[in-house]
Amino acid sequence: MDNATVYHFVGIKGSGMSALALILHNKGFKVQGSDITQYTFTQRGLEQAGIDVMAFDEANIHEGLTVIAGNSFTDDHPEIKKAREMGLPVYRYHEFLGHLIEGYTSIGVAGAHGKTSTTGLLAHVLSGVAPTSYLIGDGSGKGTPNARFFVYEADEYRRHFLATKPDYAIMTNIDFDHPDYYTGIDDVYSAFETLAKQVKKGIFAWGDDPELRKLKTDVPVYYYGTSDRDDFQARNIKRSTTGSTFDVYHDDEFLGNFEIHLFGEHNVLNSLAVIAVAYFEKVNMDEIKHELADFKGVKRRFTERKLADMTIIDDYAHHPSEIKATLDAARQKYPDKEIIAVFQPHTFSRTIALMDDFAKSLNLADKVFLTNIFSSARETQGAVSSKDLAQKIVKGGEILTVDNMSPLLDFHDAVVVFMGAGDVQKYERAYEELLSHLSLKNN
Repeated sequence: MDNATVYHFVGIKGSGMSALALILHNKGFKVQGSDITQYTFTQRGLEQAGIDVMAFDEANIHEGLTVIAGNSFTDDHPEIKKAREMGLPVYRYHEFLGHLIEGYTSIGVAGAHGKTSTTGLLAHVLSGVAPTSYLIGDGSGKGTPNARFFVYEADEYRRHFLATKPDYAIMTNIDFDHPDYYTGIDDVYSAFETLAKQVKKGIFAWGDDPELRKLKTDVPVYYYGTSDRDDFQARNIKRSTTGSTFDVYHDDEFLGNFEIHLFGEHNVLNSLAVIAVAYFEKVNMDEIKHELADFKGVKRRFTERKLADMTIIDDYAHHPSEIKATLDAARQKYPDKEIIAVFQPHTFSRTIALMDDFAKSLNLADKVFLTNIFSSARETQGAVSSKDLAQKIVKGGEILTVDNMSPLLDFHDAVVVFMGAGDVQKYERAYEELLSHLSLKNN
């Protein structure tokens, strides 16, 4: 780390990048960055910190900078290209993170799904009992002075998490995703097993995942779940409209009864992983109970608001397993209401590869609407459209456009769940605007 340099983030609005920028800013380093001008949900934290965010322009690059390049951008990006030509230090996001976690008790949270929610929960709980730095994939980051713990989200995309060597790892699941990079489930498994071999102290893995059960590693693997073969077990789970309560056992040792104000079975499992880490770091269980009960969630994960007679939920879910978990959570909290899903497919390759699974998960809603596929910086076109997915959905499948969200006005006293990893929030805002105008008219 260099106090003389200015750390320039290319793609600073990326969820991991903005979190990393905030950490460096908290630590007293000079930070700036560039990105698209379109508003993103990570932007507010950067603004509040007073970090300068510029539009992409190679003129941003000059002597005295250390460049941290977002992984969405190739070396042909004008700013990255110019930095390299000038001989400035250039790090990829994951490489820089690998250096940053050294010197702390580091805990990486990996998994095809549940990374952000679990990282956020772990960061919240540990921050309540000891100085903790954290990097969460919802754009939240904090560099705490004299931190004991460093909690970070470990992203499997293109094996980026292999740039880190954590003390502990939580592995929530192994599932096939990122079909533009991974060739299949075996390829994904090999990435996770390589990470497992880099972990220094221990791994906490979900016991019902058949792939995680195969892990071969030099450190102990502690499984968490709800079956007798798990090392950490949740028993007597009671789910209600206010959250869940459950008893936790480590082997036959009773660790206590815990309460969370979160919804969906996956959040019970995420909490169990956090409790397991805390147990091995000898953190007082009563303190853990208090912090778990106090956690409200992370950005863009089951984020709710009420408008007129409707409940609107915003969620990052963009994989069939995540859609299933989000709809399960909505059913738990609102068992007597109609659940309407509005889903924006994210990338053409994922839509093609998981088409049938998407349809199956979406059909768990009472009614389904789709938007057009969101193309990414890596994929701008493909041989599939949202209409192909719509044909497989039995509970609707009408395509919404941002200019016409009126079909959603047919629903009353119901729950609308907007899901996607792209810009689905613009559809959400258009619907909210329609709803607001209608409410004003009726009043």
